[in-house]
Amino acid sequence: MDSFQLALQFGISVMVIACPCALGLATPTAVMVDIGVGASQGGHALESAHKVNCIVFDKTGTLTIGKPLVVDTKLFHSMVLRDFYELVAAIEVSSEHLVAKAVIEPQCESHSSKQGNNRGKEESNVGFKIPLPIEAEKVLVEAEIKARTGILVSVDRKVAGVIEISDPLKPVTANSIAKGVGIETVVAKAKPDQKAEKVKELQCSGLTVAMVGDGINDSPALVVADVGMAIGASTDIVIEAVDIVLMKSNLEDVITAIDLSRKTLSRIRLNYIWALGYNLLGIPIAAGVLFPSTGFCLPP
Repeated sequence: MDSFQLALQFGISVMVIACPCALGLATPTAVMVDIGVGASQGGHALESAHKVNCIVFDKTGTLTIGKPLVVDTKLFHSMVLRDFYELVAAIEVSSEHLVAKAVIEPQCESHSSKQGNNRGKEESNVGFKIPLPIEAEKVLVEAEIKARTGILVSVDRKVAGVIEISDPLKPVTANSIAKGVGIETVVAKAKPDQKAEKVKELQCSGLTVAMVGDGINDSPALVVADVGMAIGASTDIVIEAVDIVLMKSNLEDVITAIDLSRKTLSRIRLNYIWALGYNLLGIPIAAGVLFPSTGFCLPP
């Protein structure tokens, strides 16, 4: 070969090695595989998920089944239990809340009655000034220990009883449920804005936070979180607000999504290393660096 043919052969060999550019294909190829695997398992937005080192879970409907049941009732005055429940049903019949649905029966009575959870102790006893009997407070404490939500019911401005509600694990008070799933830090009775503030607080401490929820009251926290995750049974509003939807409503998929993200980023980095090494070694040989001394050339 003359010098032009020899140079052309080396030039073609370099083009074969360098194009299509392995370095450029390293990321899109990994991302393409990632999207395919993620789509098959109901996840997306995995790039940011690999940084997550703190996961916040909503309780009701996320860690629990979301179908509370009445498990016990304590009365503090002599009244028929059925009458007691008729009064409660009259108050809750128009409510869509999960706890309301647990106590509703298709009966109504016109009495002066109110109800609320034990948060009312800090809010003038569920919104009206009624002394909280010692026995009622004791029942609320015991309910908390048993992983139950205590609902205070007043009739004619007197605390008439407490209904204990339980929501099985997917069993109802945040601290007890946390023990069941290995959660260390619990913020109980948090309102939507308090959930969001807690997420911000965790972020300010340097953590990358993923929030997992299922209801509208979780939306502020889901939006604030670095990665918002909704279980498949979530409302449409929540699904629109999050980055990842766990289609099977399986909490194990939270770990699957984060693990998939981490593996994807690891694969991208590994691809870069291989591509860089391949080019650093292959291009000089293809360009003929060994030819003058050994006569070796890499055919196209």
